[in-house]
This record gives sequence, C-alpha cells and structure tokens, in this order.
Amino acid sequence: MCGVAFIARALRTSLVCLCIAVAVILSCSFGPPPPPPRYDHIVIVVEENHSASQVVGSPYLSSLAARGASFSRMYGITHPSQPNYFALFSGSTQGVTNDGRYDIAAPNLAIGLIGAGLTFATYSEGLPAIGSRVFTSGPYVRKHNPSASFTNAPFSANLPFSSYPSDDYTRLPTVSFVIPNIDNDMHDGSVAEGDAWLQANLDGYARWAGAHNSLLIVTFDECAGGDPVSSTPIATIFVGSSVLQTVYPRPATLYSLLRLVEDIYGLPYLGAEASAPRIAGIWQ
Repeated sequence: MCGVAFIARALRTSLVCLCIAVAVILSCSFGPPPPPPRYDHIVIVVEENHSASQVVGSPYLSSLAARGASFSRMYGITHPSQPNYFALFSGSTQGVTNDGRYDIAAPNLAIGLIGAGLTFATYSEGLPAIGSRVFTSGPYVRKHNPSASFTNAPFSANLPFSSYPSDDYTRLPTVSFVIPNIDNDMHDGSVAEGDAWLQANLDGYARWAGAHNSLLIVTFDECAGGDPVSSTPIATIFVGSSVLQTVYPRPATLYSLLRLVEDIYGLPYLGAEASAPRIAGIWQ
C-alpha cells in the first residue's frame, strides 16, 4: 500500500509539473505580440490610385515585400485622392469629398508630434519653395500634400523633395511623408516608372533603416478609381528595424497607419483612427 501511495503522489507531482510547463508554454505562445519599437525615424511614402492587384509583382515593390511585412487587407478610406491624405494626416477626411483647394486648421500629425517634442516634415517632389501653398506647379499637386492644406502645420514642415537628406538619414525628422509628383507616383506615370523612382530615391533609406532603429512604410492613397474602397486592398509594405518577414492578413486602413504612429510616440488620437484596427504582430 505504501508503494501504491508513493506512486500516486509521484504521479500527482508529475501532473502538476506538466500543467505548469504547459501553462508557461501557452503563455509564451499566446501572450501579447511584441510591440513596435519607438523608432528614431519613420518615413511614409504615398503612391497613387492603384489596387494591390495592379502593382503586385513590380520588381522593387516585390523586393521590399520580401524583406519585410506586406499587407494583404489594407484599404483606403474613400475616393478621390485628397480626402485619403487628410485622413492619414489628421484622422479625418475633414468633410472633403473632392480634390479642390482647402485651408484647414484642425488637429493633425505634424502639430501632435511637435507638441510632444518630436519633429515632422513632408517632402513633396516639385514643391517650388519651402512652405509653398501653390495649388499646382508642373507635376506637383497640392491635393497630395496635406501639409500645404493645414494652415496650422508649420511652414517649415512643408518641404520640397530636394530637401530630403539622402546622404545622411540621421537628419530626417521623427516622422516624414514622402510625396512623389504625379509623374512618379503612378498617377500619370506608369507602375514601372513609379517602381523605379522608389528604388532610385528610397532604397538607400530602406537598407539603412534596418540597422538604425527606423522604419519605411510604402502605401497607396486609394485603390483604382472604379474599385470599391472598402473591399479592394491597396499595397502596403513595412521594411526596417525589428520588422518580421511576413504577410499581414488582418484588415487595416490608412487610419490604422496613423494610429500606429500615434501609438509608437504616445500621441493622443485625433479622430477616426481611434477606432481603426490596430496593427500588431509584425515585430520581432
């Protein structure tokens, strides 16, 4: 009987140890995923008016996707272009439903970052001068540059792409938008031309970012004009420090990108991004 009791006690002890081990494994496997780093620099490049299916397979975009996280269910907010840029910049389309000229004084990402002691800039290709609020200038268009439409965004944050520090990325602000002109953002030019422009102008930063606590995001403002925005994905790719090589399968929107930036830097939400799907699970 003593032997039987001893064996029973040993079995109970083993079972308890096994349960503890399983609990530890499960907590490690199913605990919250690692959060994104507090990046030193985030560069967001916005391309134009193409559904993901139209750009998948482009040589440079494909190489970026192979090096980082690509989104299979990322969506714009609306048609046409301008309200999407306003949404990404301010958490709201600001009631705008067209590509007209607007002067808006509403909370936005630029003043949020600056208020937190951080920095922001938009680098727009073809902008004729620092702080310019011109509506068009050659292939530059203001509708793609929200810094020019928000009158409370700092004059100094509205920069031509010629100011982009391609030789020393440590001079980049905390967060920046890069806006190619309409010949190079796939709006008027071809997908191949836009893809080549990205490689020529952003690949240096993309390669640098991984070793320097920085992030590159390439996204689109909206899907092709005839496609429904809420069900037609746009291409979006993350490359940089701590980013997993993965395909992100969960739904997200341009508001989710703004929410991510605000979460990383502890900024208050501005509007609709507060209820947008959170991006998680793509960091090591």
